[in-house]
Amino acid sequence: MRLGFNPHKDEPQQESDCFHQVVVPVYIPNEEGYFKDSLEIFKLCLDSLFKTIHKKTYITIVNNGSCDVVIAYLNKLFLDGEIQEIINTSNIGKLNAILKGIVGHDFSLVTVTDADVLFLPNWQKATYAVFEAFPKTGVVCPTPSSRSLRTYTANIYWDLFFSKRLHFSRVENRDALKMFAHSVGNPAFYNEIQLQKYMTVTHNDSKAVVGAGHFVATYRASIFKNSSIKYSNYKLGGDSESKILDLPVVKKGFWRLSTANNYAYHMGNCIEDWMIEEVSKLEKPDQILDFKLETTQCNAKWLYFFKTKLFGKFILNKKIMTFFLIWKGLRKEDAKNYLK
Repeated sequence: MRLGFNPHKDEPQQESDCFHQVVVPVYIPNEEGYFKDSLEIFKLCLDSLFKTIHKKTYITIVNNGSCDVVIAYLNKLFLDGEIQEIINTSNIGKLNAILKGIVGHDFSLVTVTDADVLFLPNWQKATYAVFEAFPKTGVVCPTPSSRSLRTYTANIYWDLFFSKRLHFSRVENRDALKMFAHSVGNPAFYNEIQLQKYMTVTHNDSKAVVGAGHFVATYRASIFKNSSIKYSNYKLGGDSESKILDLPVVKKGFWRLSTANNYAYHMGNCIEDWMIEEVSKLEKPDQILDFKLETTQCNAKWLYFFKTKLFGKFILNKKIMTFFLIWKGLRKEDAKNYLK
């Protein structure tokens, strides 16, 4: 039976000071084989996050079936006030873990990041600058990739087809692209022309790279509201990332962009000396960073179908895209090599 009256019944939820959520799904079942260095890399990831975020950031860790050592580490961080939320689950898969981390909150921005990302100073400031300069932005990745120009980007090409604001620019941080290639175990991931130039959009003095990866990216939280996708059949890979993280952005008429410079590193599963050195150089900033995301109306469904399905099939075709790249500033031979 129930006695008395619950004092919190009908009490309005207190508004949070935070406006930016960071969701980190983590799966470290043991410290052997593939996962031998994973806990240390995860610690570097969170240490770099703590040292680079502003005070209005809310951190959610989704423990996706990790071992007891990881659970103990997370519990200590929570008790110490370093993180604001822990969600413990069995191994339900990366994307399902992300979905659990996003629901139940009302922040304007949400960053979804892998547990092996090393954050660099000013990643939030640079991300906000892209949202501010380009109102159609739906997601921003802090690690630009010259190979992202054909991944759910057709709506950008439709919107800026004849505009001089869409053109090739010189890569600002060539070494960062090489480091990403090294982190995925493929030094030849980028060819020479891809290391030199990437497709960009500009507005006055602001610049962003076309396309966005999703090992770390910041989304308009509104993109995930009223989503029809509640569950992924894949633990990792498949079409889950596209359906849950990529398509919702373009379906609502938004652009997928990246910062022009590099503000995060992908570490992978093997620890290296440079990672420890890079994190040791970080110092937590004292300033309070504030930002108000401007709301933008979503496009009608037929526009998504037209821009992404119909026009996308045309413009993203390799042969057509080669001519488009030449028109936007590449030499003929470079354009052919760019899409290899």
